[in-house]
Amino acid sequence: MACLLDGIRVLDLTNVLAGPFCCYQLAQIGAEVVKIEQPGKGDLARQLGGDPAMNAQLMGTSFLAQNAGKRSITVNLKSPEGRAVFERLVETADVVVENFRPGVMERLGLSYDALRAIHPGIVYCAISGYGKSGPMAGNPAYDQIIQGLSGVMSVTGDAANAPLRVGYPVCDTIGGLSAAFAIAAALYRKRVTGAGEMIDVSMLEATLGTMGWTVSNWLMAGHAPRPMGNQNMTAAPSGTFATGDGLLNIAANKQDQFERLCALIERPDLVSDPRFQEREARKRNRDALTLSIEDALSTRRAADWAALFNAEGIPAGEVLTVPQILAHEQIEGRNFVHNFDDPRLPTGRVGVVRAGFRLASGDPRPSSPPPELGADTEALLDELGYGAAARTELRAAGAV
Repeated sequence: MACLLDGIRVLDLTNVLAGPFCCYQLAQIGAEVVKIEQPGKGDLARQLGGDPAMNAQLMGTSFLAQNAGKRSITVNLKSPEGRAVFERLVETADVVVENFRPGVMERLGLSYDALRAIHPGIVYCAISGYGKSGPMAGNPAYDQIIQGLSGVMSVTGDAANAPLRVGYPVCDTIGGLSAAFAIAAALYRKRVTGAGEMIDVSMLEATLGTMGWTVSNWLMAGHAPRPMGNQNMTAAPSGTFATGDGLLNIAANKQDQFERLCALIERPDLVSDPRFQEREARKRNRDALTLSIEDALSTRRAADWAALFNAEGIPAGEVLTVPQILAHEQIEGRNFVHNFDDPRLPTGRVGVVRAGFRLASGDPRPSSPPPELGADTEALLDELGYGAAARTELRAAGAV
């Protein structure tokens, strides 16, 4: 596996998705990630997922999805003894990641300033809906709330059904990726200078930061974004088209691609039609162009057209379901899904997705299956210097 962060210890105090996803990316490239969970309950995601039996086992699929490769210790941060355990962990760590609402860590006595006093070089990353400042800083936030506030929902769907939620937690995921990127940058500087950092990740701002074209069209061109369904605002034909069997995405964004497309579907007349001769005209008349193209596409399957178009340099792809793409030769050929045998689970295995990049020095992947709640508590306490008697006392006090 990739060892770009070999020797880095990350303390993961996060729950559900944005924070765990951030720390999962770090684990896949070699960091030792220690997940610090509430005794008896753990990460809420342990109870979430499609299999009730696995949820009851505190190994819900929502947890399994982004916690492979981590260790788990249960610590009660509300108890003095538990905070002392955590502070001892901080002495050994390089990074602390939390996604509590702003103010929670301060009330626990575990703010960045408090942890920096213990370990001056600590990289502390706080992930929240709106960041640590501003009038909304204290508001609770979930992915769908951020999707709505950010404008994502306003441009998802079409004129008849927008606004629509994106079908997966896109804002949580973007927040997690932004956090992982910031942490990696801070760790580089730490290696050079020894200086730590306080990172304040706003899911709202991270999401807006990925909406560059949409935002810039308004800021610089005064063009208010609108929902366009499966069509591309920048070009035509560029969107989703019906075929003889299945839907096909086509992105013939360049003039030469459009002309080759017309030749391949045996409609060369479209090239000379005044409505479609150049980009802006095609955008104005996209509905009529779509009807003509779909009529021609009705003679073959989406898969056949995709193969033909791609061979001629016209970007195209079938519209697939999640099961279909996971079984696709492209995904299987690059071993994107990593499986662990795991007799703890009804399926007997855990399948998780890897990072979206490969490395010449060793591909990113998690080193171990997701941990049971508190699976590494004894071992980690022993590493921190707590003897058997001390560990017994901590358990009796409800600290771990």
